[in-house]
Amino acid sequence: MNYIPNTEADKKAMLQAIGVESVAALFEAVPEAVRFPNLNLPGPLSEMEILAELTAMSDKNADAHHYANFLGAGAYNHFVPSLVTQMQSRSEFYTAYTPYQPEVSQGTLQAMFEYQTMVANLLKMDAVNASHYDGATALAEAALMACNVARGKRKKVLVSPAVKPNYRAVMRTYFQGTDIEVAGDDDPATDLNALKAMLDKDTACLIVQSPNFFGELEDARGLAEAVHAVGALFVMHVDPHSLGLFTPPGDYDADIATAEGHALGNALNFGGPYLGIFAAKQKYVRKMPGRLVGQTVDTKGRRGFVLTLSTREQHIRREKATSNICSNQGLVALGASIYLAAMGKQGMRRVAELSYHKAHYLAAEIDKLPGYSLLTTKPFFNEFVIQCPKPVAEINQLLLGRKIIGGYDLSQRYPDRQNQMLVAVTEMNARAQLDKFATALKEVA
Repeated sequence: MNYIPNTEADKKAMLQAIGVESVAALFEAVPEAVRFPNLNLPGPLSEMEILAELTAMSDKNADAHHYANFLGAGAYNHFVPSLVTQMQSRSEFYTAYTPYQPEVSQGTLQAMFEYQTMVANLLKMDAVNASHYDGATALAEAALMACNVARGKRKKVLVSPAVKPNYRAVMRTYFQGTDIEVAGDDDPATDLNALKAMLDKDTACLIVQSPNFFGELEDARGLAEAVHAVGALFVMHVDPHSLGLFTPPGDYDADIATAEGHALGNALNFGGPYLGIFAAKQKYVRKMPGRLVGQTVDTKGRRGFVLTLSTREQHIRREKATSNICSNQGLVALGASIYLAAMGKQGMRRVAELSYHKAHYLAAEIDKLPGYSLLTTKPFFNEFVIQCPKPVAEINQLLLGRKIIGGYDLSQRYPDRQNQMLVAVTEMNARAQLDKFATALKEVA
């Protein structure tokens, strides 16, 4: 291959370095029958034929456009107005990436600034960055920032067991090879009162999620006061849509707030891309990871936008960087900006109301079914847990035959929660879907 500039001497040296005699030996793990050139691929097709074949293949997917979807656990099927995709697809937006030359990237910077402003209003927080990969990395960065604020003196991160399991796993991956300890979530029964009792002078932060992984709204009143009393930071992870109805983290006196912003104007897309929302109090702004876009004026008094703080290793010395994440979710954040601007305060409230009331209607209907019971006893937003009469995986397989995507099987992460299903409802679930789901559960039992 002429476009690969490796000489024979280069290839020999590389093979010798890894202890392999030939390039062919690198592919011994691939069965010879399917090894190139014996791939036995079909002949070429026309564009029309390829599109027909791909369409037939995609129609086999159980997607949220053709199935009633009750699967949440962190990824939610909210409505995306056509305006979002239309505006997001404008070339000046979707071609923009990293503003390495901020002075000539005013459109990108303004979009980031508007995103920061609207999200700050939604969370009731002082400053928002733009942005992180997803909610998991945002929460892990929040824990890391809390340890940085403590200047290495505090190495314990307390986290509620009701925080999403994947997020806690990412956090532990972050801290591999460090002396930072993640604690508090060993026992699934540990509640907020028990976490408060664990606070001490070694604690860098306490992390809670509300609504938590089980959809329950945590009563965080007075929690920040207890955390601050031992000199630690209070971190809250939230569902942005829930803030259309419920108390934002800023009103709970949270020092750092994080969220998964994927559902703000972005479709499910088989798992991505996602958007990590990260906010903090003003006094901690210089410890925030990622970018912060600010507003200023030029020498003629005209409004302009600048990278006020950019504490990533791309812009400053590596040892001074607050984060090693070298990219951002600018396009997804842009979609969130357009979504928030289009929905407005009343739109966000309406989505939250619909999700809340539909979820409570369905929960009550399922609780009436023989063999099923509602396990969620705390106030909840749009997700709840039900006890099923047989394994959730078996029930979900039967539901697929009725074009229904069932809820999350909690036994996958919690061995003590056998036959328990986490059901999610959004404004996208019509009344007919809710009734169909309840009827289907009764039939498959």
